[in-house]
Amino acid sequence: MKQLLMLTAVIELGAGLALLCCPSAAVALLLGAPLDGGAALVVARVGGTGLLTLGVACWLAHYDEKSQAARGVVSAMVLYNLGAVAILAAAALSAQPVSVALWLAIVLHAAMTVWCVASLLENQSRRKEEL
Repeated sequence: MKQLLMLTAVIELGAGLALLCCPSAAVALLLGAPLDGGAALVVARVGGTGLLTLGVACWLAHYDEKSQAARGVVSAMVLYNLGAVAILAAAALSAQPVSVALWLAIVLHAAMTVWCVASLLENQSRRKEEL
């Protein structure tokens, strides 16, 4: 679980910084169209702050990956990654043309979902063996 938490932290910190520093460029890379209007920039930056928060939580949790809190963080990341897959896939299916970066993001979030679930299941079976 330690490697999962560390990699998740790096990914989410990078995405969060991109959305905070240059939200229109980050969204244009992903969706093929820049953000229009001040409200969209504010929402993107708030999302970037949320991703930074996830990154920090994952980084801190990696120091004690066997704790209940770390399992909680990984459980939350399952929900986040599943949501990201659904939202990004819906965008990919409705947009023409679709950028390669969007499909890569979908695959990345799907893979991270599988890794998170596998880590939680492995951790649960280890805990049962210890009892």
